[in-house]
Amino acid sequence: MTKFVTAPTLIDRFGRTVDYLRISITDRCDFRCVYCMAEEMTFLPRAQILSLEEIFILAQAFVELGVKKIRITGGEPLVRKGALELLTKLGHLKGLSELVITTNGSQLVSMAKDLKAAGVKRINISLDTLNIEKFKEITRTGDLKQVLKGIQVAKAVGFERIKINAVILKNRNHLEVNDLVQFAINNELDISFIEEMPLGIVSQHDRAEAYYSSDLILKDITRKYNLVPTLEKTGGPSTYHQLLGTKSRVGFISPHSHNFCSQCNRVRLTVEGRLLLCLGNEHSVDLKAVLREHPNDMALLKQTIIDAMLIKPETHEFNINEQPVILRYMNMTGG
Repeated sequence: MTKFVTAPTLIDRFGRTVDYLRISITDRCDFRCVYCMAEEMTFLPRAQILSLEEIFILAQAFVELGVKKIRITGGEPLVRKGALELLTKLGHLKGLSELVITTNGSQLVSMAKDLKAAGVKRINISLDTLNIEKFKEITRTGDLKQVLKGIQVAKAVGFERIKINAVILKNRNHLEVNDLVQFAINNELDISFIEEMPLGIVSQHDRAEAYYSSDLILKDITRKYNLVPTLEKTGGPSTYHQLLGTKSRVGFISPHSHNFCSQCNRVRLTVEGRLLLCLGNEHSVDLKAVLREHPNDMALLKQTIIDAMLIKPETHEFNINEQPVILRYMNMTGG
């Protein structure tokens, strides 16, 4: 009689299967986006963050527990020394179906070809405006021309899909929604519009006043373009619409207007080694402590991850009208 072995899976107490891990490999970034971090930031000392070897061990444990998709994030992940070597190792993990990355695009001119060779399938690129002055205002330090050139290099390399991520803020860039859509169409890219996540205290704007919902964005887009809802999913929280007559899709990530927690299939590993069970809560487990106090004990590490599923909350606690409950910035969490 043939004996079938059930593949391990991570299931939380609400019956949701976790098969998607987002890993922040650095809290550092060469931009200072106003919705992500303060202008003057104090970054973590080296001893406090995971080594690349520790990140790989953790990724391996998750994949052996059924995770099929890993997204590498930061900060800006490509500014970390050794990032390509780590990505190459991750790209060879048996059982991993998708290795993807989110970047601000600043390093793509020199690194896109190597990312493809490392096994990265898809790239998400943060791009909130096509206006040079406004781009500088939002990112504080970024060079729009360098990012646009990086997008073209990434296209030429031939990733499966390239997607633009745009955080839309009222009276800052909400009038540029259709310009960004047209840019996506012209370059055969996908684009997702994101409602701002209230993480950390920012001084540049009032989040409640700057809030611009996905419903308003969709309304703006449909004045000019024909959209058809699709059932496509990429393992993340986006809901997608096809732009008729084009190769591009428009996605919406809507933590406030359309709560997507019931379908949550992801957890996050912060650069400090905390397994964060929800972006909008502080429920977490210190996996770095397990690694460093019990080196080479993969069984204990896996059991700790399995047990952590029991504290994954049912829903986030984001409230755009209040000071953030979550004081950590997005760069600390992994974008």
